[in-house]
Amino acid sequence: MELRQLQYALQIAAEKNFSRAAEKLHIAQPSLSQQLAKLEKELGVLLFSRNTNSVELTHAGAAFMEKAHMILDMVGQLTKEMEDISELKKGKLIVGSLPITGSHILPRVLPLFHSRYPGIEIHLIEDTTQVLEHLTAAGQTDICLLTLPVLEENLAYDQLAEEEILLAVPPRHRLSPRDGQAACAGEVSIRELHDEPFIVLKRGQGFRQIALELCRQNGFEPRIVFESSNIETVQSLVAAGMGIAFVPRMIAMGHGTAFMPVYLRLTERPSRMLAVAYRKGRYISKASVAFMDVVREVMSDSLA
Repeated sequence: MELRQLQYALQIAAEKNFSRAAEKLHIAQPSLSQQLAKLEKELGVLLFSRNTNSVELTHAGAAFMEKAHMILDMVGQLTKEMEDISELKKGKLIVGSLPITGSHILPRVLPLFHSRYPGIEIHLIEDTTQVLEHLTAAGQTDICLLTLPVLEENLAYDQLAEEEILLAVPPRHRLSPRDGQAACAGEVSIRELHDEPFIVLKRGQGFRQIALELCRQNGFEPRIVFESSNIETVQSLVAAGMGIAFVPRMIAMGHGTAFMPVYLRLTERPSRMLAVAYRKGRYISKASVAFMDVVREVMSDSLA
């Protein structure tokens, strides 16, 4: 049994199709079929039941895939430990990130990290909080940049930085310092927002839940008029007068177009905690630690 055969079998199980699996593995389909047949002959069991439309795991196949995944994960961890011996001169790091963090923090983190560790290859995965937690718990990312709370019980985390949450309102909104009574203080209480239309991120994104909880902690359920998967779209809708929104401070600081909302501080001074998550019990490579250090450095400078 060879490690590549384990990889082949896992890819077929993931794709449920020989052609797609062969394409992802960058090998010819006949070669993939031959390797699987060789593996099944050696094991003395069928791993897949095949028909004209699909490929499904057998009972033996399901048990095999569980162990194969564990074996390849252990091999990956061993490889990372050995790469550390070469003092970060080479290696690969898979980093998961929320879109907000990815678009506003990583453009400053990645060039700095690359300048210090040019031999470390970074693979970036951007997705929702739920997906990223699942991928990290399954060992498909080395580390993941998230906001607390982390709900996946198989993940551990280190806190990185605390970031204030601001309120974005349209330029001609009643609370805008240009027009309303809030002009003197330049801030507003969350309790004053109970009748306002809110624009929020779509389900599955961590900052959406933070926004909803801020309203609920202040005695009301937000009236949601628009949802978006992109924080920049949220801000554009606010600027267009379609509603108001909570935004992380880094978003307000990085927004430089003329068509933009007005940002107000909230008297409650709410915040979110940025964290780096990783699977419990998993070996944390030197490359991961170095990446976390660079993120902390950039966050410290950005939020100072």
